[in-house]
Amino acid sequence: MRHIISLLMENEAGALSRVAGLFSARGYNIESLTVAPTEDASLSRMTIVTSGSDEIIEQIFKQLNKLVDVVTLADISEGNHIERELMMVKVSTPSDKERAELKRMTDIFRGRILDVTDETYIIELTGNGSKLDAFLGAIDAQLIIETVRSGATGVARGNRALRI
Repeated sequence: MRHIISLLMENEAGALSRVAGLFSARGYNIESLTVAPTEDASLSRMTIVTSGSDEIIEQIFKQLNKLVDVVTLADISEGNHIERELMMVKVSTPSDKERAELKRMTDIFRGRILDVTDETYIIELTGNGSKLDAFLGAIDAQLIIETVRSGATGVARGNRALRI
């Protein structure tokens, strides 16, 4: 089962490496990983997407809780949450027909064209992973030059929050 683990950790050199090393040493896969400072400059929020049985996730939690840098953590996928991912796609636009079709598909998927050159568009989309996958499936794969995805990040809905 897919899990989104969100944790607050000390914003210090090597903290990310220790968390990633924990996964690597035990043979657990990280499907996506995002890290950024929070409103408190001394803390960073890390979002890890991984898969595993309940026993494996429980083991991951126990191991993460042992790390000195980790302040608190939660599996936000256990309850109602909002999840988003950012994707930028560079596509070739060899003709007016392709330009019009890519513009139309971008509008349908509520994306934005960030950059336009004589030969390319850079398109930005946000949403859950299946929406981004659907966009890639809806456009001509031969037009795709490059795809960059941020990985999932999320937040629990309602009063649930990751706090110290």
